[in-house]
Amino acid sequence: MTGMPSIQDPDVRAFLSAGTRTGKLAFLAPDGRPLVAPVWFVLDGAELVFNTGRETAKGRAVRRDPRVSLVVDLERQPYAFVQVQGVATVSEDLDELLRTATVIAARYMGADRAEDFGRRNAVPGELVVRIRAQRVLAEFDMTG
Repeated sequence: MTGMPSIQDPDVRAFLSAGTRTGKLAFLAPDGRPLVAPVWFVLDGAELVFNTGRETAKGRAVRRDPRVSLVVDLERQPYAFVQVQGVATVSEDLDELLRTATVIAARYMGADRAEDFGRRNAVPGELVVRIRAQRVLAEFDMTG
């Protein structure tokens, strides 16, 4: 891709929304070590959204230092990726948790199981994490 795409670029949005690709979230441990963890996510307007426990490594890290990167890749030919670098915000609002957890569950578990997974994850101690993109890198055909 020539130039720097944005989170609003239709190709970027299509790639991020395709199927059940997981995001790989990069964040920093308290001692500065870089860590990476898979997350289920969805696009919500101009933000990437996922849920995590408040006291997980991810939850503690984004509250301590909101700078994160999330990469989504295609692990077969033509091999491709989108990397979103940005700043995370968190919310513990239970209505927002239920809404986002249900939408995320619909993507990864299917519509028939979304409501159950949404309710299971919309509980105190869980976070809604929103990543506002500051920079997007993309390559849609690494073999070309």
